[in-house]
Amino acid sequence: MRALPVFILLGGWLAQSAQAADAQDWLKRLTEAELRQSFHGAFIYERNGSFTTHEVWRKVESSGEVRERLLQLDGPAQEVVRVNGQTWCVSSTLSDQLPEAQAWPSRSLDTAVLAQWYDLRLVGESRVAGRPAVVLSLSPRDQHRYGFELHLDRDTGLPLKSLLLGDKGQLLERLQFTWIDTKDAPADGSVQPSQACEAVRVTEAPKGQSSRWRSEWLPPGFSLASEQERRSPASSDSVSWLVYDDGLSRFSVFLEPLHGAVVEDARSQLGPTVMVAKRVSTADGDVMVTVVGEIPLGTAERVALSMRAAEAPAAQ
Repeated sequence: MRALPVFILLGGWLAQSAQAADAQDWLKRLTEAELRQSFHGAFIYERNGSFTTHEVWRKVESSGEVRERLLQLDGPAQEVVRVNGQTWCVSSTLSDQLPEAQAWPSRSLDTAVLAQWYDLRLVGESRVAGRPAVVLSLSPRDQHRYGFELHLDRDTGLPLKSLLLGDKGQLLERLQFTWIDTKDAPADGSVQPSQACEAVRVTEAPKGQSSRWRSEWLPPGFSLASEQERRSPASSDSVSWLVYDDGLSRFSVFLEPLHGAVVEDARSQLGPTVMVAKRVSTADGDVMVTVVGEIPLGTAERVALSMRAAEAPAAQ
């Protein structure tokens, strides 16, 4: 009889392992669907108690190119067009808020990496936009990231509903389709930008060139995903734009020279999105470091304080 609890524990462990394996299989289906599946639909986006509605078109060309167009249907007219996951143009109302233009997320998931930082489980079934779905839970393994609940279409693997959850399970953000058509690919014209969509002018850091900036601390699992330069909305200076991610969560770091300008430190949070701005001294003068993303506030502050100018390479 003493062995009975061992069998109970073993059974629970085997069930959890099976759930994790099933969850990884569904995440692989999601990744494949977002590379290959065209669709047209509409969804509701909720953040901080406010709702907006959006229409989205995604067309996967025979060449493999993925073109997406997102249009906000209420409030200010806002439009985003992306090609292969990169923002190509945005409406003028979003041109100075590029991180906020990502209401429809672009994912490329590596399940083996995600399993290091999230507890992956298949937890049930649901029905979204009239379609049967499976429910996946991705619970963070530390305090530096938020949790997710994904409702994936049983037929295609596309995410029909996505919930971003805080450390106490509170809802921070919701994206939920009201209808979706996956049978017919959108017409070419529907994924083309309107005249109000302004081209995004960013410059990728040259390949092989060391970054001008380094971080003395990053939350475990996060690494530099891209580095770009963009024009400052307030001056003629270029602003360094670094993007870090852990394969699912993402945050941006902007670094702008101050040239003696007096700017106060700031911190704010709107729903899941935090903004932390800190003045950092460098050999070339003070720089304003701004961290923006869907990570806990304390994590964003620690990242901002850790940014340093990279040391110049020694002369040969």
